[in-house]
Amino acid sequence: MFPSSIKPHQKGTERSLSPMKSSLPFEGAFDIGRPLRRWRRTEMKGESMSLFGYEEAEAEAGFTRGGQDSRDMASDEDYAKKQASQNRQSRKFKVFMVALMIVANVLAVYIFTSWPSRLDLNQISRYTQHLSLPIPCDTAPLIKDLNFTRAQLYSTHSHIAELHQRLTSANALIESLLTELTRFNEQRRSSDDSSYRTDLFSATNMPEELRLAIGPHKLPLGHSPRVGSDVVLPPVGAACLMFKEELAQYMSYEVGAECPVDDALSQRLMVKGCEPLPRRRCHPKNPAGFAEPIPFPKSLWTTPPDNSIAWDAYQCKSYQCLIDRRDKPGIFDCKDCFHLEGREKHRWMFDSNNLDYGIDQVLATRPPGTIRIGLDIGGRERDRLPFFENTLDIVHSMHVLSNWIPDKMLEFTLYDIYRVLRPGGLFWLDHFFCLGPQLNGTYVPMIDRVGFKKVRWNAGRKLDRGGNEWYFSALLEKPRTQIS
Repeated sequence: MFPSSIKPHQKGTERSLSPMKSSLPFEGAFDIGRPLRRWRRTEMKGESMSLFGYEEAEAEAGFTRGGQDSRDMASDEDYAKKQASQNRQSRKFKVFMVALMIVANVLAVYIFTSWPSRLDLNQISRYTQHLSLPIPCDTAPLIKDLNFTRAQLYSTHSHIAELHQRLTSANALIESLLTELTRFNEQRRSSDDSSYRTDLFSATNMPEELRLAIGPHKLPLGHSPRVGSDVVLPPVGAACLMFKEELAQYMSYEVGAECPVDDALSQRLMVKGCEPLPRRRCHPKNPAGFAEPIPFPKSLWTTPPDNSIAWDAYQCKSYQCLIDRRDKPGIFDCKDCFHLEGREKHRWMFDSNNLDYGIDQVLATRPPGTIRIGLDIGGRERDRLPFFENTLDIVHSMHVLSNWIPDKMLEFTLYDIYRVLRPGGLFWLDHFFCLGPQLNGTYVPMIDRVGFKKVRWNAGRKLDRGGNEWYFSALLEKPRTQIS
């Protein structure tokens, strides 16, 4: 029940307690709702509200007897403005808080990522002592730890800078030492090379031509990166320097004149390992009335003319003398090799399906026309073969490679033959002589180690002598795939 002082039906101020849907901002609100809510809040707090108190509340809310409608509309507008003002203030406060958080985070990132020398925590500590911030704990230990960490970091940085300086000095010193060592080695090599020949030959009074042939020579353009020196040494066998007297005799001649007839001397030096021999500045003797060679293929089994060779160095003075040796007693190297129409032709053309291989049968193991370049190893091929890798189609050796060669030296030779053969190339090992225990105990494992593939393999006893002596012939192929 409402107080009696309120007259809801005064003339000129028609009021109704029904909802004012057309004038109030909230549907179902009453024109006296605001005083009532205030009264009810006061009543809920346990306070007694008299009619006088209610009238005060009504007067405070702007209610009077006259002009009540206009005042109600003004009160609603004030309420709406107040709500809008509160909303604006709330948004401003939220924007301010967000900006404050951003500034605080940026400041924290700047402080803790700055160089230690830029961060003076003591200044921060003195500054924060005067702030009345709600800090939940004592920051003095934290500041102390941070200052200690900054000192440690600064000390570590100084130590690293010192170590870097020492390392730079050490690198410079090492580079200087390496430069001096390289220069010293080059000077020593040059001095050794220049004094090497002088010291070696001074005692025996070696000829000047020998010094020029095997001594070092200054490069006209100075130091060469390819040679690694400013001098060059002519090629000469290392064993040559062990036989000074023979070498001096070999190099004694008149420059630009005819060379001495000293084939026996040169052969003796080469047999001793002096190969290659030093170059000489003289002219070899030409055969008198030299005749043109016989055309191929007639030349295969035709004896050459005698004036195709200078016979001064040999006991025989004609090819017929060499051919007739087959009927003479005694042992001669290649005793029947020059009888081209007889034993020599039979050796190459006849295939016995045993130790004797025919050349046609050997060539038939490859596609026609693929055997083009070959090498027949004689008695002087004991150095590295002068061919590039994978070059030759076939290599042949007869009575040269044998058990008279030391095992390791022979193995080096077999590897060199393997090197110069192309993939699929053939190594024709013809009548290799050995003793019975050596066949399977030494040479078969050696050939397997080198990596040859057996195309043909035949072994048989040597019949002209007693004892356990054997020959074996083999046609070996260099594999087409790489041996791992």
